[in-house]
Amino acid sequence: MAFELPDLPYPADALEPHISKRTMEFHHGKHHATYVKKANDLVKGTSYEKMGLEDVIRKSAPKSDERAIFNNTAQIWNHTFFWNSMRPGGGGEPDGEVAKRLKESFGGYADFRKQFADAAAGQFGSGWTWLVLDGGKLAVMATPNAENPLTSGKVPLLTCDVWEHAYYLDYQNQRPAFVGAFLEHLVNWKHVEACLRGAGVAQPQVARAAGAR
Repeated sequence: MAFELPDLPYPADALEPHISKRTMEFHHGKHHATYVKKANDLVKGTSYEKMGLEDVIRKSAPKSDERAIFNNTAQIWNHTFFWNSMRPGGGGEPDGEVAKRLKESFGGYADFRKQFADAAAGQFGSGWTWLVLDGGKLAVMATPNAENPLTSGKVPLLTCDVWEHAYYLDYQNQRPAFVGAFLEHLVNWKHVEACLRGAGVAQPQVARAAGAR
């Protein structure tokens, strides 16, 4: 069984002008694809070779001598989740159950937006910013490098990639502008709602090893 590069859930130019086709082609077609290739090379001949992607991530995370396996498999998962966290014509304030949960946990969308934007802009170096379900309450968290909420028992609902390769071609060093565009124009609130309904099955449709059961 091998990990596979999932297709984007929309055409590479679908998020323009907020994320360019050129950025998506490099980000998905080069960076994401490289993580898939490296992960397959690293797990070949190991006990991880027949595991699903999330199992590999959780089992390799605490092992310092398997950091390369964790980094590459986690980045496969993180990127797939990121693509699904966006949609053309997305962003802005949600409604329905998501709006209700944001109000309960943050006081409203405006307070959530500020916390999320501040966490994303303030993440030192490469990493990710997440909206998670933590013990029944929504929370914002930032993780460095390939780290993600799966290893801490939290349920990922939304993520923004703040590695430079996610935005540098379009925004150069202006990470806050990229994060603002993500929040205002790209967030896929339907994905967030689906993850909430899943209540622990954060990404049932993607990010598993090909053929995994």
